[in-house]
Amino acid sequence: MKRLLLSLVLVLPLLAGCTKKDNEIAIGEYDSMTGSEATFGLSSNKGVRLAIDEINAAGGVKGKKLALTAMDDQGKNEEAAAAVTRLITQNKVVAILGGVASGRSKAAAPIAQSKGVPFLSTGSTNPDVTKIGNFVFRVCFIDPFQGFVMAKFANENLKLKKVAILRDVKNDYSVGLADAFVQEFKKRGGEIVDDLSYQSGDIDFKAQLTQIRSKNPDGIYIPGYYTEVGLIAQQARQLGIKAPLMGGDGWDSDKLSEIGKDAINGNYYSNHYTTESTDPAVTEFIKKFKAKYNETPDALAALGYDAAKILAAAIERAHDLSGNAIRDELAKTKDFAGVTGKITLNENRDAVKSAVIIQVDGKNRKYVTTISP
Repeated sequence: MKRLLLSLVLVLPLLAGCTKKDNEIAIGEYDSMTGSEATFGLSSNKGVRLAIDEINAAGGVKGKKLALTAMDDQGKNEEAAAAVTRLITQNKVVAILGGVASGRSKAAAPIAQSKGVPFLSTGSTNPDVTKIGNFVFRVCFIDPFQGFVMAKFANENLKLKKVAILRDVKNDYSVGLADAFVQEFKKRGGEIVDDLSYQSGDIDFKAQLTQIRSKNPDGIYIPGYYTEVGLIAQQARQLGIKAPLMGGDGWDSDKLSEIGKDAINGNYYSNHYTTESTDPAVTEFIKKFKAKYNETPDALAALGYDAAKILAAAIERAHDLSGNAIRDELAKTKDFAGVTGKITLNENRDAVKSAVIIQVDGKNRKYVTTISP
């Protein structure tokens, strides 16, 4: 009941006034605003709403206001599919934003594709997402690049020779990053001393970590979500494992430090942007976000913001509000100056952009370096 009430609290304010009117353009968003990875969806939604508020304050798109309907997928694939179905059939949206988790986007995007409704994912990094069809796009980089980035960093910056892998075997995102890291690290002459698995929701990782400890790796790559990574970090240090831990953008949440405490400090993950950037676009975004929400925006908030801005620009350029017209303009996105970098959507509808390496220091996220495609 509490989850249902929270979902209604989140969605109802966005639904207010969102009935399609002649002076409005209906767009949809679905995200995980409750469930185990709720910080991802909540952050993405805040970024989307901030962008839409700015766009509407500046006159809207084609002289009309953007009317956002946001739905909570509760962190479940079937709910993501149901949300997108409702957005298209009931709310009559012209395009859909959202989808931080790759598994949920893989469940939801085929519906948008079949209906000819443009689908722009904020944070789904698994390569298969955009392979669903020509109406499916994303503003984030993909897993092979993110895996490449951390393998390069491990090899060139950390000088690691032997790495163990601990992957969430039920998570498309985690498996994709792990596969890409293994391929690139081996290509660079590194050795994978062990490759073990866990499942989302697990809380005891000591068996896997004990086995990894026996292999004495120089580092451990854990491309999972903060919910399990924080626990893994604690248990690794309890077992006397001192090797650096590495991961992907699934670590990017304040909850990581709450769960991992001091054990997560000093470890590294790849991410979409850094709050330490001096780029005026980034500093202005952070300032506006803090003013609206009284918190520092994470990468998912930045991706949500960029996605909404890119979609609005495509709708503005489109000769009408049909799915085909908006789709065609999204495909033309080139060198868009986003908060998460300069974004070009390639022939596969994936974003071509740089990644940054972040080091955890309590709730601070220290920028280490940028790695380009």
